[in-house]
Amino acid sequence: MDPQEIARLIEAGLEDATARVVSDDNTHFEALVVSAAFDGKRPLARHQLVYGTLGTLVGNEIHALSIRALTPEEHAAGTTT
Repeated sequence: MDPQEIARLIEAGLEDATARVVSDDNTHFEALVVSAAFDGKRPLARHQLVYGTLGTLVGNEIHALSIRALTPEEHAAGTTT
């Protein structure tokens, strides 16, 4: 699976989201997702939103996905959650 394709799927599934996805082996991925949709949500709910954009790819083509899900304000402030 191509990291850019994963980023595109996340951005298409979350309104006003920006996603940056990297991988060394195209099986294990790290994503930074910035979206206002995360406002007021706990980390688990944020991750569930991201997983929801990828559907059955998670656990199949995407073996592992590490997610940093931030609001635009958190991202601007340099938050590392």
